[in-house]
Amino acid sequence: MVRDFAQRFDFVPEEPFTNLSYNFLLRGKRSDGEPVVLKASFMKEELSREIKTLRAYEGRGTVRVLEENEEWGVALLERVEPGTPLSAIEDDAAATEIFCEVLNGLHLSAPTGAGYHAMKRHFAGIERYRERQSGGELEAPLPESWLENAEECLAYLIATTSEDVLLHGDLHHENILLRGESQWAVIDPKGVVGDIHFETIQYLLNYEDRGGDRDQVLQNRIAIMADRLGLDPRRIAMWGVARGVLEACWTIEDGGNRLAAWDRHIGALCEIFK
Repeated sequence: MVRDFAQRFDFVPEEPFTNLSYNFLLRGKRSDGEPVVLKASFMKEELSREIKTLRAYEGRGTVRVLEENEEWGVALLERVEPGTPLSAIEDDAAATEIFCEVLNGLHLSAPTGAGYHAMKRHFAGIERYRERQSGGELEAPLPESWLENAEECLAYLIATTSEDVLLHGDLHHENILLRGESQWAVIDPKGVVGDIHFETIQYLLNYEDRGGDRDQVLQNRIAIMADRLGLDPRRIAMWGVARGVLEACWTIEDGGNRLAAWDRHIGALCEIFK
């Protein structure tokens, strides 16, 4: 398959990426020397949504889509060089400032009829958990207070969202890469439509132990985001609670039970929006 698409898309294959989960990523170069990435995924619908999102964001700081074949679940993307992730910046305040600049550049009213996921669908894992709970399938259920908090936050946030925007949906440190000496480019969008406050959450909940005090790191990040982006810190915290519980539900769905970290996150964020 690689040889076939190398001919179709006019690039020379190089070595594959190794730190992967379920996608296949291969480095390459085009005849003019442009570095590229071939991305192949068996989750064709997700890749199709990623391509649509990247095209909608074109010119706003994302990687460019150069070629695509949705039937085969394959796309040729710009390769960002040097590609250093935002996580390499250990000064958390400086990294958060960069994150805010990147997010601000992505802000785009949601296109109509493009097949993006609505926020309710994005959080369907909580509903699935409730169904398994009511069916008696769970041996180690989550604390009821977590679920109630998440459901109350979700209902309020969705009902009070004043503008639906096109969201990346997974905007964490590893999906923001250095382009050249000082610019940043975004990769791997999920394509979700909803409240702009939600876009802060994946960054907020990653590398939160920098500086030693998780609670203080979360509070500092939220303060910077609220100031630089004009966002409501309470809404950020509420989305964080909902997302934290969603990931806990996913953990159990996948057979895991590592919930101590989510206990810390959810407790700290609940204190912020009280």
